[in-house]
Amino acid sequence: MAQSDADPGSTDGHVDHPLVTPGLLEQRRYQRELADTALADHTLVCLPTGLGKTTVSLLVTAERIQDAQWKSLLLAPTKPLVQQHAEFYREALQVPDDEIVVFTGEVRPAKRSDLWEDARVVIATPQVVENDLVGNRISLANVTHCTFDECHRATGDYAYNYIAERYHEDASDPLVTAMSASPGGDEEEILTVCENLGLREVAVMTEDDADVAEHTHDTELEWKRIELPETVIEIRDAINEVVSDRLAQLKELGVTSTTQPDVSEREIQKIQGKLSELMDNDQSEGYSGMSLLAEVRKLRTAVTYAETQSVEALRRYFERQKEAARSSGASKADQRLVSDPTVMEAMRKAENFTDLHPKFRRTRMLLAETLGIENGERVIVFTESRDTAETLTDFLSDHFETEKFVGQSDTEGSEGMTQTQQQETLDRFRAGEFEVLVSTSVAEEGLDVPEVDLVLFYEPVPTAIRSIQRKGRTGRQTEGRVVVLLAEDTRDEAYFWKSRQDEQRMEDELRTLKGVAGQLESKLGGEQTGVDEYDDGQTDRERGEEPGGDGLDGDEGTTSSGNGGGPSDAERQPSEASNTGERSEADGQTADGDGQAGLDAFADDGATGADEDETAGVPDETKGSTPEPHADGDETVAIVADQRELDSTIARDLSTREGVQTELETLAVGDYVLSDRVVVERKTVSDFLDTLTGGDRSMFEQVGDATRHYARPVVVIEGGDLYGERNVHHKAIQGALASLSVDFGASVLQTADEEETADLLETIARREQEESDREVSVHGEKQAKTLGEQQEYVVASVAEVGPVTARALLEHFGSVEAVMTADEDELMDVDGVGEVTAERFRDVVGSEFEQ
Repeated sequence: MAQSDADPGSTDGHVDHPLVTPGLLEQRRYQRELADTALADHTLVCLPTGLGKTTVSLLVTAERIQDAQWKSLLLAPTKPLVQQHAEFYREALQVPDDEIVVFTGEVRPAKRSDLWEDARVVIATPQVVENDLVGNRISLANVTHCTFDECHRATGDYAYNYIAERYHEDASDPLVTAMSASPGGDEEEILTVCENLGLREVAVMTEDDADVAEHTHDTELEWKRIELPETVIEIRDAINEVVSDRLAQLKELGVTSTTQPDVSEREIQKIQGKLSELMDNDQSEGYSGMSLLAEVRKLRTAVTYAETQSVEALRRYFERQKEAARSSGASKADQRLVSDPTVMEAMRKAENFTDLHPKFRRTRMLLAETLGIENGERVIVFTESRDTAETLTDFLSDHFETEKFVGQSDTEGSEGMTQTQQQETLDRFRAGEFEVLVSTSVAEEGLDVPEVDLVLFYEPVPTAIRSIQRKGRTGRQTEGRVVVLLAEDTRDEAYFWKSRQDEQRMEDELRTLKGVAGQLESKLGGEQTGVDEYDDGQTDRERGEEPGGDGLDGDEGTTSSGNGGGPSDAERQPSEASNTGERSEADGQTADGDGQAGLDAFADDGATGADEDETAGVPDETKGSTPEPHADGDETVAIVADQRELDSTIARDLSTREGVQTELETLAVGDYVLSDRVVVERKTVSDFLDTLTGGDRSMFEQVGDATRHYARPVVVIEGGDLYGERNVHHKAIQGALASLSVDFGASVLQTADEEETADLLETIARREQEESDREVSVHGEKQAKTLGEQQEYVVASVAEVGPVTARALLEHFGSVEAVMTADEDELMDVDGVGEVTAERFRDVVGSEFEQ
């Protein structure tokens, strides 16, 4: 960092910079060193929680946006975290508040596009920025600093990866800062994050560093062993007995060799894989085995509730299972589970158990010790289960001023907290209005939860990442204490030791990486530039040069992917996590209903949830417009994709291709519009076969709508073996294909996968727009059906006879009324109507209405 006015040095102990609020930020040497490193290259900044990673990013941003033509982008995974960063930036940066804008799914796309133009700093959730990039609503060209907060999420298909690729490709003068207290469990995971984000430098500060140590205090870590009551052990053993029975049945099917109830998650995954193979071969054993496996998962979750949570939480879980078994769509696994005599006896014992789980008593004792005897002020209790969070809050409220802190989504029997409620709760906790915050995993990651005297883990966390983030809530300003409760001889112990091993391994890896930072060049596959190669440390702009010269980040072609540091397709692969001691998500019941892993789940692996933004389905105010031509001129083609297609990678893939401009809209017709006459309806093989076996005729209606709007509708059937994937008669498949082509006039094309579909869409778009000189036209509202089409629709909806048979019936009888009053024999005189169809038709038309 240049020593002139850009130097965050100070004579009064505070950061001094033209764009930083005077007297606000404490001068810390380690933060300045990290900022210097981050200014020199694309950098992963690793710093323990609570020691100011965001301040490091802000210092870099302040330096980079001094020229008003440049802007910065800060990405954070949740809306509360985005709001927190926005408050900090508005306070700490000498930039007008209206030039520091927030992008979440609550801001309409058209408004985001307008806000982007005048913003100096944009703070956003990644899903929103991903959508805006795919929809060509924003440009990253003049974004001179991009920060990825909680960057350990940059694995698999998470939005961070796509945004990083686009940023390195599109920005005139890119600089990436990635931040995390825990970027991965081992060197491979850390390097994966670096590759996905196009990073070339790793800057690590640990609590061993003298500069950091003076700002931290010892965090005492201790664990308390809890002995389970005899009744709880009896409940657990009874459920485990049923688990062993179901595994024995699976063993008879030849898909496993174990009947031990503590079967590992890795073994369960293997069983599932073998059952899937049987199902693919249309063997009935696969379906029955999958039902048994579903029951095993549910029972394992019940065991976890009994062992590690509370009997009250177990009772709530059993009640949900009974409700599920009574519902109209109940699975055999649901019904079998609640009717099993041994499970019923376990339910009875749970209902009659009136004592407290020993973890409840120990929690109360520890809080009394901290808040009473030691005169502490605040305590955070973390738990994996929302059931436990609510039960524990009720219990502790009799003794302490206690409130819960949970995610935004509602779960069965539990309402989530709105973003406003979350913020108000944290504000009151900081202000000392209550003593105890009982939180699910939503408060772990990055939220500015205040300094506390005790962090209590109600159960161990089986990953290093989440454990570190939780422990980061104490020991920042005063000596802190962390206590972990472990139920003896339960999964608690396995998860705890796995967490400790992962944590130690990661700390060792970070220390190793810190010592070999100069060797990362070969590991990351890029040309890492040393700080001494930056001459006087000035950027291109400071020397009056155009970006892209010999200065900072000028030669983008030297990175591993050849696109300015963005990852290649091969690099964007998820890393494999160890399955040792994993907790599997059972029956879809999440811990907090906000995308975090459930009780039986291994880790927070970047799953989205209620705290993350989804803009699919949000009406686009630009619907019906024609895309503007791209700056590249005639060589660029436009492809309009429906918002819902963001579930696939096709739109993202197309948006990264040279000469392709993508637009996102909520289309009334089709999935992709390629010209004024070509619209594409995309179906996977599974979706297509569902229309033949599940009674869903919506595909034919969708194609019919496409035919009324566009002269050349195209149906793309993607993936798999159309004739071999399921046991569907080949004539039924051929009949559907013939109907699409002959009755609807649609072209039917097949592709192997999403990449081939994207290739096909680009090819058609180029033929239409370049060779045929046609424009893209997005038709707005659906045109009204003609009288004949409405008549066909009415008849086709009865007993699901379909559009072809409906037309035949109308041609034979002459009117809808005549069709409806015909008897079974008359109906069977029509080609395509057999005895079963005629009987079903008359049953629907002639039976009395039943509610």
